[in-house]
Amino acid sequence: MNTLDFIYANRLVAISRGVAASDMAKVAQVINDEGINIMEITFNQSSDDNLVETPKAIEAVKNALGDKICVGAGTVMTAEQARAAKAAGADFALAPNTDVKVIEEMKRLDLVAVPGAFTPSEIATAYNAGADIVKLFPASILGLEYVKAIRAPISHIPLMAVGGVAIDNVREFLNSGFMSAGVGSHIINAKAVNSGDFASLASAARAFVQALKQE
Repeated sequence: MNTLDFIYANRLVAISRGVAASDMAKVAQVINDEGINIMEITFNQSSDDNLVETPKAIEAVKNALGDKICVGAGTVMTAEQARAAKAAGADFALAPNTDVKVIEEMKRLDLVAVPGAFTPSEIATAYNAGADIVKLFPASILGLEYVKAIRAPISHIPLMAVGGVAIDNVREFLNSGFMSAGVGSHIINAKAVNSGDFASLASAARAFVQALKQE
């Protein structure tokens, strides 16, 4: 799998937060069956076990589905977390912020690096530090007019939209110059998953896949 090409081709990233590692393989199977082939499993920075639980979840998904699904480690804010993600089999790593040292570690590990940024200066800093894609986060705060304004001078930098992406605007984000979009609880709702409601997960995934097919 060429991870960067895979993200460009598939575009939609389902973000998992707060889901138990023991449920992650089933979550991945459900969304993959509905046509979502990229997922992000986040590090919980407030948990003392994040260096254990998140890698365990990544490993479970990769063991279950292999190259059927591209797995990213999310909220990677330290070099140690990047190394743990790589050891678990992550294909790429995302962050909510721009930290040059963490970006450099991602690249040293041969992970596709997707750091977060908000301003044009942060976006350029992240890209110049080696980012393969820059995650505009939170993408919905200033609206698509902000995106259109900043795209002109930095149109050479690939952007992923994360934060506020929903069923009614995902198509608009992708049509506004974003190469990808990350969706959180609108697809993988932790409360639903933790209660065993995988039918709603399947329904949400299916709806987003259909939305992307609409012109």
